[in-house]
Amino acid sequence: MIKKLANSLLLVTCLLLSAATYAQEKRGDLAIGDATKYKIGEITVTGSQTYNENTVIAFTGLRKGEEVFVPGERISQVVKKMWDLKLFSDIRIFATDIIGDPEDDVMDTINLEINIIEVPNLNEVTIQGLRKGQTKDLREELKLTRGRKATENLITTTRSFIEDKYKKKGFLYADAKVKTRTLVDTTGKNRVDMKIDIDKGKKVKIAEINFEGNSMLTDKELRGAMSNTKKKNFIRLLKRSKYIEDDFQTDLIAVVDKYKESGYRDARVISDTLTKVDDKTISLDIKVEEGRKYYFGDIKFIGNTAFSDEQLKRLLKIEKGDVYNGVAFDEQISNPQDPDSDDLTNLYQNSGYLFSSVNAVETRVQNDTIDFEIRIVEGKEAYFNNISVSGNTRTNDHVIYRAIRTSPGEKYSRQKIINSIRELGQLGFFDAQQINPQLNNVNQEDGTVDVDYELVEAGASQIELQGGYGGGGFVGTLGLRFNNFSLRNLFNGEAYEPVPMGDGQTLAIRAQASTIFRTYSLNFTEPWLGGKKPVSFNVSFSHSEQFRVNQQDFSEVDRNQRFLITGGTVGIAKRLEWPDQYFQFSQAISFQHYNLKNYQTSLFNFPNGFSNNLAYTVGLSRNNVGVNPIFPTYGSSFSLTAKMTLPYSVWNGVDYENLEDDPEFQTNGIADSGKIDQEKFKFLEYYKIKFEGTWYTQLYEKLILQTKTEFGFLGAYNNDRGLVPFERFFVGGDGLGSFSLDGRDIIRMRGYDNSALTTSDDGDTVYNKFSMELRYPISLEQAASIYVLTFAEAAGSYDRFRSYNPFDVQRSAGAGLRIFMPAFGLLGVDFGYGFDSVPNVASDEPSGWNVHFIIGQQF
Repeated sequence: MIKKLANSLLLVTCLLLSAATYAQEKRGDLAIGDATKYKIGEITVTGSQTYNENTVIAFTGLRKGEEVFVPGERISQVVKKMWDLKLFSDIRIFATDIIGDPEDDVMDTINLEINIIEVPNLNEVTIQGLRKGQTKDLREELKLTRGRKATENLITTTRSFIEDKYKKKGFLYADAKVKTRTLVDTTGKNRVDMKIDIDKGKKVKIAEINFEGNSMLTDKELRGAMSNTKKKNFIRLLKRSKYIEDDFQTDLIAVVDKYKESGYRDARVISDTLTKVDDKTISLDIKVEEGRKYYFGDIKFIGNTAFSDEQLKRLLKIEKGDVYNGVAFDEQISNPQDPDSDDLTNLYQNSGYLFSSVNAVETRVQNDTIDFEIRIVEGKEAYFNNISVSGNTRTNDHVIYRAIRTSPGEKYSRQKIINSIRELGQLGFFDAQQINPQLNNVNQEDGTVDVDYELVEAGASQIELQGGYGGGGFVGTLGLRFNNFSLRNLFNGEAYEPVPMGDGQTLAIRAQASTIFRTYSLNFTEPWLGGKKPVSFNVSFSHSEQFRVNQQDFSEVDRNQRFLITGGTVGIAKRLEWPDQYFQFSQAISFQHYNLKNYQTSLFNFPNGFSNNLAYTVGLSRNNVGVNPIFPTYGSSFSLTAKMTLPYSVWNGVDYENLEDDPEFQTNGIADSGKIDQEKFKFLEYYKIKFEGTWYTQLYEKLILQTKTEFGFLGAYNNDRGLVPFERFFVGGDGLGSFSLDGRDIIRMRGYDNSALTTSDDGDTVYNKFSMELRYPISLEQAASIYVLTFAEAAGSYDRFRSYNPFDVQRSAGAGLRIFMPAFGLLGVDFGYGFDSVPNVASDEPSGWNVHFIIGQQF
């Protein structure tokens, strides 16, 4: 079967080349040197194991009776054509017999033998010198599959690939040796095994980077410009000092750019030399020529009609007489690295001029001054024509179109396309890394362009299986969260897959339990109430039952002392157009009913009774984080919220200062603290302010810095009435203990036990927190997003505002890992070290190492 297939392939090749062969024959053979002309007699093929004799002869094009010169061009062309197939390792054509014809005194007959040795097929591949995991990865990269032709080219490219691979990893002297040996195969099959011996050697580090010819910029400044090539430094953690040729060449360009930033337009690298110090280290010597320092002269704009010279100058931010900065000048013309850049190209591209071009040209160099012309071709204004989406198999089109910022008939704007990518990514329904807008049917004459947003659906639903220690015991959570729910199809049986999906709504059902509490909640969110404007509607219901626990021994739970909380919230949020499109204004009304049944606590003095919490929450937020909500790489977000109740004490006529003297609140002539607290907390009265700000900065390629600050304050309208026993802050730990529905805020502070930084068992009324987190992704694939992080945090918790000191904080640092899987949400672990002692603890010892498991929390 294999032999028949090989013959068929060779015959196809013969047909493809027959035209060329025919043309060669018509042109006639050409003699080479002192050649003799013959007629071809018999043609035989020897040495072949796979191809039959007729197939090989047909491919050569040689025919019995054909006249050829020996040696001649015809025979040479046949050999060349056979080599081009890359199927043979050796090709020879012999004359086996020359027969004279007595009736023909002019030409003799020559019998030919075509001897070929086929290229063997690859059988087994053995890789030695690497660990098992590395061997597996290399096999997949090389694609050395069984049956592949083991040509010399394959062996050479395999060796080169391995050498390049390990040189890029810092093994500059990696010597990848590829050897083959032929096995004796009794079945007659032509096969070889390939044995790859790899000796990576040792990683080569850079001992020194020296510069010659620099007087205006120091060695340190030039080395700082080289972001990829660094010399050995034991304190450097983020960048290794390995040598990679491609990176080094990129850094040489960066050195020249460093000079351009300082005015030295003519600076160049004259030479670079790599010197081997020893088997582990090298040195780099770079010789530069600085040239003279230049300044900007006249800058003229040519071809602009849509914007005035003054408008363009203000955006360019360069004045005559400024030191020449070639890098900044180019970025102000066009900065492809920053899609939100305020450059001249973006100005036109975001104003409808899709076909525009902006180019800077030097027009005169006089002494140390350079004049420029910025030549602008505006072109015709372009408008969006058809806007389409593709790739959405589950999400309904209207959910996508309402998030897209480009509309048919509007002026073309690159920024609107970028904003659309950001909005689609933040929906969480699609793989943010694969959102790909395509410009189609670009018609310069009509000034129209179509945009198709190519999408890849991602898992939008999550099963929450959360476990951790919080509130003194193990906390278990089971939840179902459907982030792309469809309420209108609730009674449509055909829409269940396994639940109705596709309308962008959120439905969350959640249950938490431990030895000391049980909580049930239901939440529904419609992000576009009415379907026409980005007005989000949210409604939630919850019920919680807590049991009294011994604060010294959490295993002692008294289920006869219960605290029941039942409540709900209705909220609405609207996206604003001012100050910009990233702002959102939100409002919510919430109500909780607290029912105490024999519940003894220091928070209040009535063990049996009730309390009501009717509150209004208003918030202003801004979010332009992009583009992947799991691993944001740029942008910022902030939120400012105020939660408040009505000031009942203004009109209810109760004299809270003198309640102890009121007979109504006395028992046997003695003030009854239970009755007094019942009166104070019948309807809670308070206001609560919280601020949170987060920034994402790209430090280097995929290395992202997240900085964050938080602040919270709980206050009272009436000091005689006092602060409420609910809505308080608990600082410290992993943040998993947010099981209570009494309005408390659980603030994560790694390196310390849960609530360890809270000065009171009943919670504090003021807190602040500052944190920095360095993140680096391992994988951002749809199936699983994984990133590692290091962090440094500081937080403080205070029982009253008079005790508040933003610098009186506890500190921690550590590292962690996050894994996000669409079906289960976020999973992670943090190892944090607390540098300070815990408040209200006699010991002055630092908190030390703590391990925190993060399951189901926000990003």
